[in-house]
Parts: sequence; structure tokens; C-alpha cells
Amino acid sequence: MSRDSDAAEQLRASWNANADAWSTAVREHRIESRRIATDASIVQAVLARSPERVLDVGCGEGWLARVLAAAGAEVVGVDGSARLVEAARQQGSGIFHEITYAELVAEPEQFGKDYSAVVCNFALLEEDVVPLLSALRRVVAPDGVLFIQTVHPWSACGEAGYRNAWRIETFSGFEQCFAEPMPWYFRTLASWVDVLQTAEWQVTEIQEPLHPDTGNPLSLLLICKTNVAVV
Repeated sequence: MSRDSDAAEQLRASWNANADAWSTAVREHRIESRRIATDASIVQAVLARSPERVLDVGCGEGWLARVLAAAGAEVVGVDGSARLVEAARQQGSGIFHEITYAELVAEPEQFGKDYSAVVCNFALLEEDVVPLLSALRRVVAPDGVLFIQTVHPWSACGEAGYRNAWRIETFSGFEQCFAEPMPWYFRTLASWVDVLQTAEWQVTEIQEPLHPDTGNPLSLLLICKTNVAVV
């Protein structure tokens, strides 16, 4: 088993183990960066395009799907964590499916296609994301948009340095009790541009939501369109 596939299994196990704690943190707005900037940033960016149909990839407990559905969009959410998908279904306001990214890559159109928007909000945590990004080209409408929000590489690199590498999130700064640490792959800005180009997406806009007090970037928001026709 490769390092990435092994880490992907650990990721899914972590999300299932931490599903209750994560759902509580999100629904009670306990994560400062999300509360003060990043949640609003992804919502505003997506709704600015007035999408009719949205695919929320890595939807978690469904908060974004609920907000977009309330604004009138038809939303389908997919996630590899059974417990988070069940939490999303309990809240309603969307159609939710449990599916791994590998399964989505193998059959990307199983939940429909021609989505106006595809959103990956803090959901691309594996090393090799090119297959998934390439598969998502098959479900977006010709004039559709891909939104990727992730940690800002300049502020999230920490003491490990500014280089692509696996990291471990221990959730030590969270109030809730998270049962399992989470592996995630840190990538530089150049790496993000590279994987998107390789997957044949064109970055059309970059947004950097800032902390209102410090002025430091809290996330990186990449807005993309496909640059090659899918046949």
C-alpha cells in the first residue's frame, strides 16, 4: 500500500472517529477562522455565480449544502465518512451520498453532471488530488466553476517549513475532544497551481480571506474553469 493510500485510509478513519466533535464545532461556530471569514468567503464566492446545481465534494456534516440550498440551489453532497453523511442527512436541505474519492474518480457521473458549481471546501487533504480534479471536469457544466478553499500555505506552513509534505493535525486547539489525529498533505501555492494545470483546470481568480484584526491570510480560495473540452 502506498503512503498516500495508507494516509487516505487514516483520513477516513479520523473523520469517522471525530464526526460528532467536528459537527458540534461547525454547527456551534467554534472555529474562529471559519466564524470570522472563511465560511462567508466560500458562500459569497459561490452565490456570486448564482449556481442552479452544486456538487459539494467532501461535504462533511452538510453546513455549506444547507446554506446554498436555502439560497435556492439544488445541492448534492458527497463525503467518505459515513457518520458525517448521516449527520448531514439528519439536517436535510440537500441530497447526500457516502462515497470515497477513489469511487468518485472511478465513476464521476453517478450522481449527475452539468453542475453549475463544484465546491471542495477544505476537502482536498490527500497528496495525489489530480485524479479527483480530473474526474470533476466530467461533471461540471461547460460554463461551470470549480471552487477550492484550503489553508493558506504561507500562514499554515508552520515550523515544518514551506514545502510539500504530510502533516498531522492533532486538534489540540479545539475545545471538543477529537478522538483521532488527522494526516493531511500540505502543499505550496506553486503546487496548487501545478496540480490544477495537470488536471486541466485554469485558475481564473484567487482570493485570500484575511483576519479582520491581524490582516493575515486565513485561507486560499481558488476559482477555476475547465480549459479543455470534455468529450
